[in-house]
Amino acid sequence: MSITPANIRFFLSGGGANTNPNLSLGGAISSTEMVDNVLHNLFARVEAAEAATGSVRYRAIYVRNTHATLTYEAVLAFISLQTTSPNTSIRISLAGEGVNGTMQTIPNENTAPVGRVFVAADGVAAGLPMGNLAPGAFFGIWVERTVNAGALAFSSDTASVSVRGETV
Repeated sequence: MSITPANIRFFLSGGGANTNPNLSLGGAISSTEMVDNVLHNLFARVEAAEAATGSVRYRAIYVRNTHATLTYEAVLAFISLQTTSPNTSIRISLAGEGVNGTMQTIPNENTAPVGRVFVAADGVAAGLPMGNLAPGAFFGIWVERTVNAGALAFSSDTASVSVRGETV
């Protein structure tokens, strides 16, 4: 028996009832799981004015071990796919509250969380260590998206944040 990808799930923040990715700005873990391979599943579409001036936006998500009995060990958070547009990028930061902690809440998507340092943790080798996630445990991850000023239209910009761990 081992932990499978189906046991490791990503959830929005913003409180138990939050279903809106645009309100995933920290706070308690939501019961709403992020849907993979869906356009705008974390950040809203970049409008023309935002592309012209550029922006930096933030979201808070949680990763949870949903396995009933096994601990996900030596977990690393990393960017498995950097943005596909040459005019955008993402970086991540682990939440300072640690395992099962409630992430700080930011007042809006333009405000950086206090005390967080964002890095381009591209690939497993650059992964950020989260420690162990016991059954049912969760850990917060901040995602920062930057749109460069003068960004050109890009119909399907995408990026992926992943985790990797082990089981005994």
